[in-house]
Amino acid sequence: MREKSSNSNEKAGVTRRTFLGTTLLTGAAFFAGELDVIFGAESSTSPSVATNPTWRLGGDLTVNRLGFGAMRLTGEGIWGWPPDRANALKVLRRAVELGVNLIDTADAYGPEVDELLIAEALYPYPKDLVIATKGGNTRPGPGQWVPDGRPEYLKQCVDKSLKRLRLERIDLYQLHRIDPKVPMEDSLDALKEMQDAGKIRHVGLSEVSPDEIKRARKVVPIVSVQNQYNIGNRQWENTLTYCEKEGLGFMPWSPIGGSRGLKAGDALEATAKNHGVTVVQLALAWLLERSPVMLPIPGTSSVAHLEENVAAAKLKLAPEEWKAINALAG
Repeated sequence: MREKSSNSNEKAGVTRRTFLGTTLLTGAAFFAGELDVIFGAESSTSPSVATNPTWRLGGDLTVNRLGFGAMRLTGEGIWGWPPDRANALKVLRRAVELGVNLIDTADAYGPEVDELLIAEALYPYPKDLVIATKGGNTRPGPGQWVPDGRPEYLKQCVDKSLKRLRLERIDLYQLHRIDPKVPMEDSLDALKEMQDAGKIRHVGLSEVSPDEIKRARKVVPIVSVQNQYNIGNRQWENTLTYCEKEGLGFMPWSPIGGSRGLKAGDALEATAKNHGVTVVQLALAWLLERSPVMLPIPGTSSVAHLEENVAAAKLKLAPEEWKAINALAG
């Protein structure tokens, strides 16, 4: 990341904070021309490979590891259109301006609304933008989610997502949930058929165990897993370990603890305050440090929060500090 020459930071509303020897700019104007995009050639000085800024998804799609989850751009209950549609479009465009090139969505978000917003905001797409979408979860109403893994339904979902997103091929299509009423192999056979037809480039899974991933890989190559995971909820640690071993991308949903966020008084709070950053930024930075296969996709409907989230990719702590945070928050 390179700073542009400027003497107007204070006037622009930029706050300078020193974080372990690195000067960070925060505030509304952080990304408004004061710096180039947060992602770039510079990476952490830590010897850990977890600090590499990019990941090759499926071995052929290079993405910046901190992505964007578009789910919260829809209406309340992840239902219907957002109250401020223009703002939702602005958030999507700003994410790309900041260097985000991995956007996660699903046909169930809205439903359908999220995919339509992405196309409205970003089509024609930048050539390096990877849009990951999902199918296999239906929405009877606001806040309701019912899996449907029937092969005929999933193939229909793929075709409809292609149309809404204005794509000829979806780079990453993820089975949103395994339907307990349908053999997983049958659902994945349908996605394999769509992949063979050139409509899907790569296939991923969501909320699965290592054994389920192994079963899935007998049907179709799997390149990513999207499970709930954050500093306060590590129930899928075994799945993360499997992904590390097998070189699969791990996309943690709810990376900062969901709509309720991290609890006040969390052990992270003192550390974040000590370094002049937010708890959310530190939690996202911890995810990036935690594993080289980690691809966090924090979501927000606020441009200001988006900019703070993206800035987390730049945070660095000494190895002993990461170790202490890991122990305290585990």
